[in-house]
Amino acid sequence: MWLAAAAPSLARRLLFLGPPPPPLLLLLLSRSRRRRLHSLGLAAMPEKRPFERLPADVSPINYSLCLKPDLLDFTFEGKLEAAAQTGTLKIDFVGELNDKMKGFYRSKYTTPSGEVRYAAVTQFEATDARRAFPCWDEPAIKATFDISLVVPKDRVALSNMNVIDRKPYPDDENLVEVKFARTPVMSTYLVAFVVGEYDFVETRSKDGVCVRVYTPVGKAEQGKFALEVAAKTLPFYKDYFNVPYPLPKIDLIAIADFAAGAMENWGLVTYRETALLIDPKNSCSSSRQWVALVVGHELAHQWFGNLVTMEWWTHLWLNEGFASWIEYLCVDHCFPEYDIWTQFVSADYTRAQELDALDNSHPIEVSVGHPSEVDEIFDAISYSKGASVIRMLHDYIGDKDFKKGMNMYLTKFQQKNAATEDLWESLENASGKPIAAVMNTWTKQMGFPLIYVEAEQVEDDRLLKLSQKKFCASGPYVGEDCPQWMVPITISTSEDPNQAKLKILMDKPEMNVVLKNVKSDQWVKLNLGTVGFYRTQYSSAMLESLLPGIRDLSLPPVDRLGLQNDLFSLARAGIISTVEVLKVMEAFVNEPNYTVWSDLSCNLGILSTLLSHTDFYEEIQEFVKDVFSPIGERLGWDPKPGEGHLDALLRGLVLGKLGKAGHKATLDEARRRFKDHVEGKQILSADLRSPVYLTVLKHGDGTTLDIMLKLHKQADMQEEKNRIERVLGATLLPELIQKVLTFALSEEVRPQDTVSVIGGVAGGSKHGRKAAWKFIKDNWEELYNRYQGGFLISRLIKLSVEGFAIDKMAGEVKAFFESHPAPSAERTIQQCCENILLNAAWLKRDAESIHQYLLQRKASPPAV
Repeated sequence: MWLAAAAPSLARRLLFLGPPPPPLLLLLLSRSRRRRLHSLGLAAMPEKRPFERLPADVSPINYSLCLKPDLLDFTFEGKLEAAAQTGTLKIDFVGELNDKMKGFYRSKYTTPSGEVRYAAVTQFEATDARRAFPCWDEPAIKATFDISLVVPKDRVALSNMNVIDRKPYPDDENLVEVKFARTPVMSTYLVAFVVGEYDFVETRSKDGVCVRVYTPVGKAEQGKFALEVAAKTLPFYKDYFNVPYPLPKIDLIAIADFAAGAMENWGLVTYRETALLIDPKNSCSSSRQWVALVVGHELAHQWFGNLVTMEWWTHLWLNEGFASWIEYLCVDHCFPEYDIWTQFVSADYTRAQELDALDNSHPIEVSVGHPSEVDEIFDAISYSKGASVIRMLHDYIGDKDFKKGMNMYLTKFQQKNAATEDLWESLENASGKPIAAVMNTWTKQMGFPLIYVEAEQVEDDRLLKLSQKKFCASGPYVGEDCPQWMVPITISTSEDPNQAKLKILMDKPEMNVVLKNVKSDQWVKLNLGTVGFYRTQYSSAMLESLLPGIRDLSLPPVDRLGLQNDLFSLARAGIISTVEVLKVMEAFVNEPNYTVWSDLSCNLGILSTLLSHTDFYEEIQEFVKDVFSPIGERLGWDPKPGEGHLDALLRGLVLGKLGKAGHKATLDEARRRFKDHVEGKQILSADLRSPVYLTVLKHGDGTTLDIMLKLHKQADMQEEKNRIERVLGATLLPELIQKVLTFALSEEVRPQDTVSVIGGVAGGSKHGRKAAWKFIKDNWEELYNRYQGGFLISRLIKLSVEGFAIDKMAGEVKAFFESHPAPSAERTIQQCCENILLNAAWLKRDAESIHQYLLQRKASPPAV
């Protein structure tokens, strides 16, 4: 499944008990960590709820299932015959087509003529197949499925397999019975059916698989981009895994109301409209990239997840971490011009490190028992840290042996279930390296190391002293029982910045390394390509020698990004001063790379949010303008001949940043272009809409907001509606903020998108943050009921409260959720409270020195 994060990047219960927790002291809270959490006013995560796995003495071989949904009164009838080894279970049942985006549910859409209708669709991961039919709802209890749907004859009916029969239904001439071919053995959470009105485009992959993309009626054209990506992707995975795609067809379908980003149901992949549909005229470059990544992710699951399935939810990370890594490999194959691996570092790697530095993080592999715990682990640790450690592992093993190991794993376990250890064994056999020993240090304990490095010149050689300690968001690790990692480390020098001079496996707390023939004037850098999942702290002399490599671009882009991001995190944790990082940020004046700017922009955004709690917020906006205006002037507003995908992304990012900060020339031009757009004189290109909308709203009035809401109502495309929804929170006037919040819960906004409207308000301004938090408290019952405690509730909480920086707010948030429990968001709430306390500490520690630096800079601007 692709979780719908804030794009780009940015997105999922029978009674069962996970296997007992592994007997690892590493998973237990150390005394020092418990003390530390209590000192922050945070208790550790609550104990696991008692739960039991299904008994193994009866299990199904085949389900024969017939469902008859009623799209007017939102019910369905069902007939089930389940063959077990010793007999057959027959059950007739009825159910509700609910409006909670889980199980067998209804999704509202509008026909081209303006009539409101409903489709019946499914979302079963993790444990909602039982909402649609009686079943053994655990991933390891696989069976074949014979599915029939009784539907109105003018509706499309789809399931995992191809249609083998379609005949009139004897009791009603308006209905037909559609019968699908028998599936291979598969888990219940991957079963799917859709009934509704759709158009489609189709092709055959070069392997002969029928590929279709289903779109809303009249929008078949918008399915062509995803079709092209899917048709290239299937053969890529077939070659990579050396295992053919196992079904005769694959359908990709856009669903109007959909909680996740997409779901990998075998042979019938469901998507949010924005994760599948691309309009050649009205879709921006980042949307194309997003669709390519999500298609790559879900199709990878057809092998890794569907053909071979995790034994239990404890191994969810393996499914999602792997797919989140290989989607980038696939997009890099299809679209090399995206420079997607550099983007991975900003979108996944740094995001995972941010979360994993908290005391309330969790190991990649987390013991899962109770149903509510499954939703909790659909997070950046399972996805983004999972993907990052697999990227590190792939680099450590090498592509050839990695592919060999993957083929061994998929061949050995096809149509079966496997655990993390099974993959390590296959990769170990293929590579001859100690994979399990290395990887257990990354998956079974939470957190990651900070590598401290200092250097000494000894004649013509450089002696490096390395030491590792756990990196903590709250400052240097002080416990007596520090965890250790086996860290694959690469070292490069200025002689050849793109090649590793040395590769080592750091398997102890301290190491000395000699680099032969490194002259005294050469720089030395750890973590080439920012592939190793660790942060680096250099001695001041080593750091000093690296900084010119940022200014003259001799350091590769991904290394410039990694260096800046490490420094920013060290400042956030109080290990170095924030002022030092601001000085480094100024060295990026010549930076041409989109992803480096994207990461820089993100960190300056975090700092701006922090300083919105001070009376010198305007000074940091001046700093932002100074850093971004040279690149803004170089880029201009209109594409130049020969520009490509990354230039379009960079232009949108830079103009949005300058506009939000109130850069006068940018604001004037944005207003002019917005007026022309609204009046129909000159329609804004899709890539400029977000920055222009954001700029005019932030510095606009009630009339501007009314125009934006009118544009939203007129928009025929979900991407445009979402684009507007995400920027509405930029408005600054208190009465307009209330208007936006009310709009968030209106019929105008799809249920899954309410989260991004409220989150946008919280992230838009200091007043917006307070107003959004009050709105959530006032409307908690409705919001909680809407999302039924799924992962969207976690996302809503995180977006709304993580920007606070006052100690007492952590207590207020904690107290509210103690009296309004949200079981699937417990860990998120702990993490948010911890972040608020960390922000408050950061502000107390560095606010004054930042203020002095900004004042002094204003008095004597740095020479560029």
